[in-house]
Amino acid sequence: MYPGIEAFEVSTLKVSDIHTLYYEVSGKKDGTPVVFLHGGPGGGTSEYERGYFNPDKYKIVLFDQRGAGKSTPSASLEDNTTWDLVKDIERLREHLKIDKWHVFGGSWGSTLSLAYAQSHPDRVKSLVLRGIFTLRKSELRFFYQDGASHLFPEAWDEFLAPIPESERGDLILAYHAQLNSVDEETRLKAARAWSRWEMWTSKLYVDPAQVAHADDDKFANAFARIENHYFVNSGFMRDGQLLEVQEIDKIRHIPTIVVQGRYDVVCPATTAYALKKVWPEVTLHIVPDAGHSAREPGIAKLLIEATDSFADL
Repeated sequence: MYPGIEAFEVSTLKVSDIHTLYYEVSGKKDGTPVVFLHGGPGGGTSEYERGYFNPDKYKIVLFDQRGAGKSTPSASLEDNTTWDLVKDIERLREHLKIDKWHVFGGSWGSTLSLAYAQSHPDRVKSLVLRGIFTLRKSELRFFYQDGASHLFPEAWDEFLAPIPESERGDLILAYHAQLNSVDEETRLKAARAWSRWEMWTSKLYVDPAQVAHADDDKFANAFARIENHYFVNSGFMRDGQLLEVQEIDKIRHIPTIVVQGRYDVVCPATTAYALKKVWPEVTLHIVPDAGHSAREPGIAKLLIEATDSFADL
């Protein structure tokens, strides 16, 4: 990772009657612009993410998506869809007077990167994507119903605990009811359990500090509620839309590097492989000793090599 730097601009941008986004800009003021799209949805950004980019070359833009991180109102589901976020990215680009920028996103950030690029291909210089996620029903079923549970049975028991046995046939829907309960303790208990499941499974070697992050009620409430909202609504897209040939054709010309952990159980390698099959022009790196997290050493190394390779584009 590049050494830690301070942001030279920290501000907010009102994008609707309801939502105000937190954003920051760091690195080189007249550098090549790059926007970082965080995961979740609902995950938010941290100063750590500045380190994927050479600060002597990049003008680094980080922002928290609707309801996430320091954006307000926290955990709000109203007017919060994939296409609202795509419009927000454009509003931020125009606000910062940027003509074209590089786009960097992992996990849900890769979903949003593809959706944004397919909507505004003339504004994207390159894509660096990690842990490909396209929000197909098969991907959600693997992680939230029957798949990853076979690898992390003890964590899966914790995930199941808040849900009555009679409601476990559709866990995303069952969690939706609890995450939107009028009872605050019910909501928070469900939010912590939902978040712990993802924190448990995000690295090849379970990281207790990452699991403990789910005990932060503000983070867990936004992360769980917004993720579940998107998943219940199938990402507000056709199933498999981002992989459709007519959608890929819109971005086929954009230089793209994909970094995928071989043992990623949150966003398994099959989705990155499906993207490569429909879009053979992409460069796909499968890291043999990594899970999902961008902080896995092998993944971080390749992500930085990718941003370095595009820095002068």
